[in-house]
Amino acid sequence: MMPVSSQSKWSLVGRSLTPYLFLAPALLVLGLTVFWPAIQALYLSFTSYGFDVTQPPLWIGLANFQELLSDRTFWTTVKNTLLYLIGVVPVLAILPLLLAILVNRQLRGIRWFRVAYYTPVVISMVVAGIAWRWLYAENGFLNQILIGLGLTDSGVPWLTSPTLALPSVMLVTIWKGVGYYMVIYLAGLQTIPPDLYEAAAIDGSDGWRKHWDITLPLMRPYIFLVTVISAIAATKVFEEIFIMTQGGPLNSSKTIVYYVYELAFQELELSYACTVGLALFLVILALSILRLVSDRTEVVYAAFRAKRHRLSGQVCEQSGCPSWSEEVHRWA
Repeated sequence: MMPVSSQSKWSLVGRSLTPYLFLAPALLVLGLTVFWPAIQALYLSFTSYGFDVTQPPLWIGLANFQELLSDRTFWTTVKNTLLYLIGVVPVLAILPLLLAILVNRQLRGIRWFRVAYYTPVVISMVVAGIAWRWLYAENGFLNQILIGLGLTDSGVPWLTSPTLALPSVMLVTIWKGVGYYMVIYLAGLQTIPPDLYEAAAIDGSDGWRKHWDITLPLMRPYIFLVTVISAIAATKVFEEIFIMTQGGPLNSSKTIVYYVYELAFQELELSYACTVGLALFLVILALSILRLVSDRTEVVYAAFRAKRHRLSGQVCEQSGCPSWSEEVHRWA
């Protein structure tokens, strides 16, 4: 018979291994579909492996990275991706917050407005891209309106102009993402105590001024989170480009992700595509680290606010209730 101490030891070992047994199937799937392909892509970026896939990869060291530094198309895609970030992220950080403030009211029928703003989120990007491509067409709905108003004679080349192609695609990304980020902001707005707004109204801070004095300071963690998430999404943009412009005209709307797709599946330059993908991975990794930092900051921020909220009653009992501005600083 096994001693009691040995039984306790094996019982502790079994308890410690139980979570990993539940995680094993998911880890196996991730290993086969994510981690192993990532390792293979890292290896291929140091090799020559392209059109003739029957031949084994040939180790060439840093030659692909040297080619990357002198690749004008790559730097064009980097510029387009940065322009996409600059054009999309600020709008997706500000506009959804304004919409969230508008729909964060107890009015009749306000839920229908929330549903209307969120509807583009549930529409497939393929469907949305095709619909917007029809709207942008030479004889499409937008040009028909402009011609009918006398603003143009032949229509605007939304997707065929090197100047307008990228902004036109940006508009689709913004249209589809506004509702998603609005929900995040709406969740944050509903955590702000109404007492702060009531106290501010007594002191004359009402209307839109109360949002400047109260809402913005307390929504800083959510604004940072939305900024990071939208930046990651804008860096990985692909469906809109693929459906609407195919990277054209003249590479004016070609982004890094679409360039990786083009190299790997159209030109069959697999090793060089892995090199470009590695550069993209480093950018997304940096943004993901920022997101993790923002998540940790939000947890600490929430714990701090909860502690302040518990102590607020004691403050009122001992030294009188603080003003609404002092309370905002405590919560922020």
